[in-house]
Amino acid sequence: MVVIRLSRGGSKKRPFFNVVAADSRNRRDGRFLERVGFYNPVASGQAEGLRIAFDRLDYWVSNGAQVSPTVTRLIKQAKAKAVAA
Repeated sequence: MVVIRLSRGGSKKRPFFNVVAADSRNRRDGRFLERVGFYNPVASGQAEGLRIAFDRLDYWVSNGAQVSPTVTRLIKQAKAKAVAA
């Protein structure tokens, strides 16, 4: 099954997450099918903290991908930010 989830990168104490579509049997930071966005929880100032390609997200969901709870929360956050801007 394909799942849309976070893949951790960055260094110690400076997390950076890629939002990826991956096979659920692969490990968290392992092989993935496509990168559909990123999330930077420690972004400050003018740095962009969240970006999601909604067209690619919709493509994967329409093909049966499951979205993790954390990514679901981030999607809601990104849509609220897009409406406000």
